[in-house]
Amino acid sequence: MLPEYLITTSLADQYLKEFFQSHNFSKIGILVDENTEVHCLPLINNSLPSPFIFKIKSGEIYKTLDTCKKIWDQMTDHGFDRHSLIINLGGGVIGDMGGFCASTFKRGIQFINIPTTLLSQVDASIGGKLGIDYGSFKNHIGIFQDPLRVIIDDRFLSTLPEKEIKSGYAEVIKHSLISDKNHWFELQKREVSTIAWKPIIKHSIAIKSRIVLEDPYESGLRKILNFGHSLGHAVESFFLESGTPLLHGEAIAIGMIMECKLSEKLCNFPVRDLENIEEYLIQTYGHYTIGRENYNNIFKRTLQDKKNKGDQLLAILLSEIGEPTEKEIKETDILQAIEYYDNIQKNV
Repeated sequence: MLPEYLITTSLADQYLKEFFQSHNFSKIGILVDENTEVHCLPLINNSLPSPFIFKIKSGEIYKTLDTCKKIWDQMTDHGFDRHSLIINLGGGVIGDMGGFCASTFKRGIQFINIPTTLLSQVDASIGGKLGIDYGSFKNHIGIFQDPLRVIIDDRFLSTLPEKEIKSGYAEVIKHSLISDKNHWFELQKREVSTIAWKPIIKHSIAIKSRIVLEDPYESGLRKILNFGHSLGHAVESFFLESGTPLLHGEAIAIGMIMECKLSEKLCNFPVRDLENIEEYLIQTYGHYTIGRENYNNIFKRTLQDKKNKGDQLLAILLSEIGEPTEKEIKETDILQAIEYYDNIQKNV
C-alpha cells in the first residue's frame, strides 16, 4: 500500500489546512534548510498549527549521523512523542534524512513529505527509501518506511536554479529509458527550459509507483530503478570526496552513459541508441573529466553497491530502451565504461 500522493498547483496550503482539521498530533515539527525556510515555508506556513522548526544546513555533505543526532536531540528536548508528526519540507536530503529520523525516533513517528525539488518530486519522495550517507558511501545506512502523505506542489519548482531542475530531470530520463520508449523519444525533442513539469511529474510518479507497489522492498522488479546508479553513485561519491561535488542528477547522467556503454557490450544494446542517449545527456549536463588515475578509485566504490551479492557485481542494464535487465559486470567492464565516458570529449 502506497501513501496518498497529492499532485497540485497552488493548493498545498489548502490541503494542509484541511488535513490538520481532521488529524490531531501532540506536536508538529517541520524540517527545513536555509533555502526552504526562506523560499518554501512562507507558501504553507499559514496552514500549519504552530510547528517547531528544525533547521539544518543544505547539501549532501550534511546527510550524516551527526545531523541526525542534532535532529533527535531537538525532538527529545522539545518533548516529541510517538503521537507527534514531522513534516519534511525540502529536497531529497531532507526527505531521506527527515524520514529516517522520524522512523527511528521512539521506534517510529509519522511524517509527511513535501518535496520542493524536481528530483524529490519525481523520485526521492516515492517508494519509502530513507537513509543517510556513511563516510563517502551514498545511502549506506537506512530503512524502508512510507510517509503518511506526500504533497507535491509545482509552485516550489520556481524557487530552484536551473542546475537543480536539470538534476531532477535525470531521473525523468531514467524512468523513460527503463519503462517508456515513446516517452524517451518525446523527451529527446525537448530542451529542459521548454518543459511543462506537471505532466512530467505525473508520468514519473506513475512509473515509479507501479514498480514500487509490485516490489516494495527491492527484491526483484524494483531493482530496475537503479539503472544509471551502480556507476552513478560511485561517481557521485568520488566527486563528493574530492571536494568538487556533483548534484545527484549530474552524477546519474554520467552513470547512465557508462551503463548504456556496458549495455552495448554485454546486452547487444543498439549502438545508435547509445549514441543518441549520450548526445542528449552531454548536451543537457555537459561533460566532467575524471582522469585515468581515478578510474580504480571509482571502481572500488562500486563494490559497495547494494545490489551486489557476495563477490558478484550486479548492475541494471538495457537490452533495448524500455527493456531493463540485471547483469553481472566485471572489473574490466567497469573500468572500460569509465574510460569510455572520460574520453567522450576527445572523440567528438
